[in-house]
Amino acid sequence: MPMSDSSEIPETTATYLRLRGLEPSAAKKRRRRRREVDEDNLPFAPGRDPKGLGDLITDLTRQSGWGPQLAREDLVLQWAEVAGEETARHADPVALSDGTLTVQCDSTAWAKNLHLMRTTIVTELIRRFPEAGVETIRFVGPDVPSWKWGPRAVPGRGPRDTYG
Repeated sequence: MPMSDSSEIPETTATYLRLRGLEPSAAKKRRRRRREVDEDNLPFAPGRDPKGLGDLITDLTRQSGWGPQLAREDLVLQWAEVAGEETARHADPVALSDGTLTVQCDSTAWAKNLHLMRTTIVTELIRRFPEAGVETIRFVGPDVPSWKWGPRAVPGRGPRDTYG
């Protein structure tokens, strides 16, 4: 059977042959419009998974450069967890400058004892808050007036004998 004469072939066989591509169809071939691939809108592309609110806030703080400041504030807020409850009742972080954390203690005895534990506390601070920039800790006693400091301090007993 010649394939060029479609009048002799039954309709079902002709349809079958057209679908199989063995005989050219009389219908117009449609051109498929080729879509441009938009990488941002692909359904399974990287970055398309939904993010949690915490992840979005972390990305925002990283992009804004707020990481070190927030780490310092977390250090102050979590001081009791890092140093311990008993220690936190007697010592408070008061300043952080040039990598030195200044902690003010209730007494000189607490300052001396914490000075002996300094490496343990610094290691824990660096482990928990790496962006805070803590390199060392300085423990100071209670904030009391001193006559020994200032631009006009002189050696000797000083003004003690004027009281009384």
